[in-house]
Amino acid sequence: MRRRHKNDGDKQKHESRDSRKSDSDYSASFFSSEKRVFFFCLVFRMLNSLLVQTYFNPDEHWQGPEVAHRIAFGYGHLTWEWKRGIRSYLHPLLFVPLYKVLAFLHLDTPLVMRKAPRLLQSVFAAVGDLYLYKLSAVLFGDNVAKWALFSQLANWFMIYCSVRTLSNSLETVLTLVSLYFWPCMRSSSRSSTVSRKWGLVLAALACAIRPTSAIIWLYVGLLEFSKERYKLKLLFLEVAPIGMLVLGLTCLLDRIMYGTWILVPLNFLKFNFLSSGGDYYGTHKWHWYFTQGFPVMIFSFLPFCIAGIIYSKQWRYACLLAWVLGLYSVLGHKEFRFVLPILPIALIFSGYCLAMIEDPGLPGYKGKESSKKRTNCSLKVVLAVIFLLATNIPMSLYMSLVHQRGPEDVMNHLAREARHGKVKNILFLTPCHATPYYSVLHRDLPMRFLDCTPSEERGVLDESDHFLMDPVSFLSEYAKNMSLPSHIVLFHSEEQKLKNLLNSHDYREERRFFNAHFKVDRELQASIVVYVHTRQ
Repeated sequence: MRRRHKNDGDKQKHESRDSRKSDSDYSASFFSSEKRVFFFCLVFRMLNSLLVQTYFNPDEHWQGPEVAHRIAFGYGHLTWEWKRGIRSYLHPLLFVPLYKVLAFLHLDTPLVMRKAPRLLQSVFAAVGDLYLYKLSAVLFGDNVAKWALFSQLANWFMIYCSVRTLSNSLETVLTLVSLYFWPCMRSSSRSSTVSRKWGLVLAALACAIRPTSAIIWLYVGLLEFSKERYKLKLLFLEVAPIGMLVLGLTCLLDRIMYGTWILVPLNFLKFNFLSSGGDYYGTHKWHWYFTQGFPVMIFSFLPFCIAGIIYSKQWRYACLLAWVLGLYSVLGHKEFRFVLPILPIALIFSGYCLAMIEDPGLPGYKGKESSKKRTNCSLKVVLAVIFLLATNIPMSLYMSLVHQRGPEDVMNHLAREARHGKVKNILFLTPCHATPYYSVLHRDLPMRFLDCTPSEERGVLDESDHFLMDPVSFLSEYAKNMSLPSHIVLFHSEEQKLKNLLNSHDYREERRFFNAHFKVDRELQASIVVYVHTRQ
């Protein structure tokens, strides 16, 4: 009888082991194909791009699609940065062929025009996801790579930001691909040298698109240089020629587009670093990235990231995180998106921690392995996944579908109205660049917004500031000197002050769109309103 029970117990153990093995084999077979991983990431990011329906940062529209729209269709607004030569045309030009193809196929409808740029960025984002997986596999093995990819795809900020048409989003992709090709593929073989050159090219492109990316590559370059046996060869036969080639081609591109020779990286660094021009848009305490900015981005993955750093002992990448956060902390003007390129690196460490919970045999785990311990570990990893999904999915859905959706909705409405000939001209009485512009409206109509070009003199108020200080006086003066538009767009907070004046000039509320539940910028912008002139 005892022998029978023993045999039954052995059978159950074998069945349990076989079950775990089959699950493991399925997972291994899926992740063994890079094409399969990329296709999965591509589908995920394309759906991700369709999910995002909110407004995050003006640069998403004004420094990419808006500039591309001007090149492709002959109309669009160039902000003050383009007049001062601190932006390169390299990033906006990526969207020009997309717009040309849509126009040729007569698919440039309001819906397609607002979705297509993010769908294109979703392809780039999927490439970044694939190379995060490959980089993690090189550093820690396939099991960690699987969990690092999970962390990347589940993190709320990557869902919220990676498919947006910000130059920072593309910079993040180039950073991941370059890290895979350069520092992680070190060897004396010829193939590794070729890989490193590809890494250098991609790093140079990242710097051309976002000159502040040099902060990352200064660290990586110094680390690589310190370990390189033939230092002069690396410097003069690889780094300098590739850097000069990419810089030269970028300058030539900008020469064609600007119509004059201009060194964009130098102008960018002078404005943002030497003159602290970015401070015009607000400043934060020096510790903001450490205490608020980056913890909000990585969110509930933070404890897993810290544990992964401690147990993996991969200090060169841990120090890269500290280096970037430290140098960006020196600048007064701080934004979440500035440190986006290092978020995937932190998520790799989160993946290491999750893999360590799943597999006690991973380096960094202390203790003897047993079947009971394996069961406990399986339960722990399930609980960890539930916790991460339960915290990140609601956050990503709220930020992508609800918070600050007003600017997107109002421009979608105006684009539809303009297509049916119901809009003649528009005045935006909002903080400058608070909505998308011609790239979404896609009609060559007169539009005006409040100017916020930084003054070279400290303390000088711009047009947007004057309006917010006294909206009634500003609009009264505007009505005396300018012809009133057919449509006026403004936030609820300013509408309360201007409602009587608007009614006296024969304006009525046409549509109201929800924007936010809590304070944005200066005050609560709960909704955004469209007023239409009754005599148009």
